[in-house]
Amino acid sequence: QVQLVESGGGVVQAGGSLRLSCAASGRVASYYNMAWFRQAPGKEREFVAVISWSGDNTYYGDSVKGRFTISTDNAKNTMYLQMNSLKPEDTAIYYCALRVGRTITITPPMYNYWGQGTQVTVSS
Repeated sequence: QVQLVESGGGVVQAGGSLRLSCAASGRVASYYNMAWFRQAPGKEREFVAVISWSGDNTYYGDSVKGRFTISTDNAKNTMYLQMNSLKPEDTAIYYCALRVGRTITITPPMYNYWGQGTQVTVSS
């Protein structure tokens, strides 16, 4: 079993920055991918960013490309999401997720483990 715990959410003004963290614990497989998703009230869960187990490959959703950066610190089993130039439409609960295996995917049902989520609110 793998446990994921997000932190770093909060309230920020438009144009500001936040950094989210996702700490993984438990029996993490040798090959996995980790991702961030978000869900705003009344909307479906949306792909934000994904990083491969090696850290060599990253992909971003169109709405965050150029503003958000995903990274990992494997020594700490922690994933990060640096969010810059935040907009009110970025307001959502942000979830980290882990998928066992090498294949990168942006589809939520393909992920094996999820964190509890952290709220990000961007005021205008």
